[in-house]
Amino acid sequence: MKKTLVCLVGTAVLFLSAADVSAQTFRQFKPKARKQWVAVSVAWLNSMPLHLKSAPLEQLVGRELSTAQRKDWDYESRGDGGITTVDVLEYRRRARGFGVAVYPFGSSSGPTLMVKGSYETLPVFRAVMSGPSEVSSYAMTDGTAWDAGVGIIVADRSPGWGLGSHAYVVAGVGRIDTNLGNGSRVFGEGGGGLNVGPIGVELGVKFAYNKLAEPVEHGFYTVPITLRATVGF
Repeated sequence: MKKTLVCLVGTAVLFLSAADVSAQTFRQFKPKARKQWVAVSVAWLNSMPLHLKSAPLEQLVGRELSTAQRKDWDYESRGDGGITTVDVLEYRRRARGFGVAVYPFGSSSGPTLMVKGSYETLPVFRAVMSGPSEVSSYAMTDGTAWDAGVGIIVADRSPGWGLGSHAYVVAGVGRIDTNLGNGSRVFGEGGGGLNVGPIGVELGVKFAYNKLAEPVEHGFYTVPITLRATVGF
């Protein structure tokens, strides 16, 4: 009985030792994901109409506004009986874009530096003002933005065609070109996605404040929720 017990214990020790060596060998020789250095993307954007009352409408009208209740217009001046009214005729949310992300030190596993450039169209926005106002109408119908930013991407890529993931944050500046003239903007963006080999899908949210000088100096916010298809190299 003792000999049998000793044999069983010895066999268990040998088995555990072999399993530990096998696990160490697997970890040692487990293939690593190939680093990505560049990723290009095509984007579909859905911009949310955020803070339209304060930017740009109050800046365009030149007075404080409040939301109109059960009226044929959307906003009216506050404190003067609503002698100035604003009717938002159109806010087109959907837009398109493309981008390029560069990883100077490569992106495989863990955090690394990301430099990102992008192009996107801006929402079409039209409004008409009645009563005392700095402008009588506003129409931004052909706006585009060129952005450049620096951020961090944290990736967990799998070798070959395995499933991987990543998350990122980036901030930067940009230039906007519109039918009203040229302007500037600052932005911050965050998001994440999944990838299978070099192909991926990504969801991000960008918060940008845009500035224009015409027809009067004003700014407006764009907050697009962005879906991207990406290809990495």
